[in-house]
Amino acid sequence: MDSAALLDLLGNENRRRILRLLARKPCYVTEISEYLGVSPKAVIEHLRKLEEAGLIESRVDDQRRKYFHIARNVRLEVNVSPYGFASKSAYPANSSFDITTCRHLTLDVSWDDDGDLDEQLGALEELERLENELSLAQRWVQGQLCDVLDSISEDIGTGPESRIYADLLASVRSEPKSVGELSDDIDAPREVVAELLEVMADNGVVRRTERGWELTTNG
Repeated sequence: MDSAALLDLLGNENRRRILRLLARKPCYVTEISEYLGVSPKAVIEHLRKLEEAGLIESRVDDQRRKYFHIARNVRLEVNVSPYGFASKSAYPANSSFDITTCRHLTLDVSWDDDGDLDEQLGALEELERLENELSLAQRWVQGQLCDVLDSISEDIGTGPESRIYADLLASVRSEPKSVGELSDDIDAPREVVAELLEVMADNGVVRRTERGWELTTNG
């Protein structure tokens, strides 16, 4: 997607909040409306724009309710400096990409600001190459991160769409926590957290104890 169009689309706070919510779990219009505190009509318009941009998709469940969810991983990079403004959007690097081919990732780049013009131009070229390689490395990490989250969600039987399950697992891994503590940790409504914990409990992943919610196993 064109980075300028993406910046315009994300310039609206409510659209950013919708994406933040959908990154937690798929939702239908009424849920989003209640979360944002705006009318369903306004939500539908925001969803239409996000869907046209290819950022979200929808599906219909058995009760004929239309759910919306994040469609793909997109990375937006913006660089503002006294020497220019640039933005670019890109999808994560292919999982088969060999990250070790980025030869600058462990290089300590230094240069002498008292050097001559040729030396400074050479340093500029090296730094620009490093910037490009770091951007590619970040895209690779993003893709790997999503693959791991997909695997975690599938292992606990919730499907790859709800990243929030992985966040909950990470939060309760160290110590038992209450619904309120988990809600604060993962920045999600208490009622959403409570509902998801029950699903995870049904799947034998977590359990409720006197100390709070905890993993059923440390394995």
